[in-house]
Amino acid sequence: MDIKPKKVLNVGIDLGTSRSVIACDNGVRTFMSSYVGFPKDAVSQKMFGKRKVVFGDEALHNRLAVELHRPFDKGRLKYTGSFEANTKENEREKSVARMLLKHLIDLATEDEEERTEDFIIRGVIGAPALASMKNKKTLLDIAGGVLHDAMIISEPFAVAYGLGLFSSALIIDIGAGTVDLCRMAGTVPTEKDQITTMKAGDHIDHVFLKLLQKKYDEANFTVAMIKRFKEENAFVSQYGERVSIELPVHGKPVNHDVTQELRQACRSIVPEIVTGIKSLIAEFDPEFQRGLKRNVILAGGGSQIVGLRKEIESHMKETLGYGRVIAVEEPLYAGANGALRLAKDMPDKYWDEVTSKGK
Repeated sequence: MDIKPKKVLNVGIDLGTSRSVIACDNGVRTFMSSYVGFPKDAVSQKMFGKRKVVFGDEALHNRLAVELHRPFDKGRLKYTGSFEANTKENEREKSVARMLLKHLIDLATEDEEERTEDFIIRGVIGAPALASMKNKKTLLDIAGGVLHDAMIISEPFAVAYGLGLFSSALIIDIGAGTVDLCRMAGTVPTEKDQITTMKAGDHIDHVFLKLLQKKYDEANFTVAMIKRFKEENAFVSQYGERVSIELPVHGKPVNHDVTQELRQACRSIVPEIVTGIKSLIAEFDPEFQRGLKRNVILAGGGSQIVGLRKEIESHMKETLGYGRVIAVEEPLYAGANGALRLAKDMPDKYWDEVTSKGK
C-alpha cells in the first residue's frame, strides 16, 4: 500500500504588538491588527452575527461593544522580564494569543484544499532580540495546537536572514512594543550581538498623548486617535509642512497645530537607538567596525518615520565619525519574509528532531 506523502506548508510569522504578519510558501502574504474582541452582551453578539470572537480592525473599530484584548501589548508575552507564566491573567492572554495566531493561519490557508491530517504547517516565529527562555517557551506554547512544528528566532535576525545579510550588517527593527538591534557577523547572533529597548512605537504614542494633553487641555482625544494620526504623519526632521489634527472641543471639531509635539514624540525613541548602535559597534572587532557603520538597516513599522534615517545618520556621524543607514523596501513583511526563508531552508531532519522533542 502506497503511503500518501504529507503536504507541508512553511510559514514565517511576525506576531507584532500592533500588527501580526504571515508569509507562506503557497504565495500568500497577509497581515492583521493584533486585536481580539469578545462581544460584551446579547446585543453585541447580535451585531456580530452571534460570533463569539472578532479579530483585527473589526475588533478595534467596534471596541465599545467588545472586551478588547491586545495580547502582545508592551511585549507582555514576548519580552517582559517580570512575566510569570502560570498566572491566571497570563494564561488567559496566552489563550487569546493562540486564537489570534489561529485566525492568522486561517487567513493564509483559506484557499487551500481540505486541511486533513496529512497537511502539516511548519512555522518560524520572530521574538524580540533578548526575549527570555520563559518568553520563548510561552510563544511555543501559543503555537502548540496551531502549528505542527515551530521555531523561535529573534526578529532582527529574521530580517537579516530574509535580506541575505549574514555579515557586516546592523539591523534595527522598530516595532510598536520593542526596538531590536542585532549585528550580523557571519554566524547566528548571540546575546552579546543584540539589544532590545522598550522605547518603540507605543512609547511615541504615549509621549505624543501627554504633550497634547498639556498643550490642548480642552480637546478630547483617545490613544487610538493619536496612534492613527501618528502612523499617517510621523516625522523627525526640522523642515517640512506644518502638521495639524482635527480634535473635538466640547463636541465641536477644531484644528490644532501639532507639528512640534509630533516631532518631539517621534524623536523620543532616537537616543536609545543611537546608544544601542554605538554599543554594538564600539564593542565589536575594530577591524570590522566600518562594515557595520556603512550597513545599518532600518526595518519594522517605525522605519517609515519620515527623516528617521537621516536623523540616525547624523547622530552616528557625531558619535562614531560615520554612518550609512538604509531602510528596507518592505518594512511590514521583512521579518515574516525572513522567517519563511529560514523555515524553507531548514532540512526535514531538523523539523523531525523538533517534533520528537515536543512529544
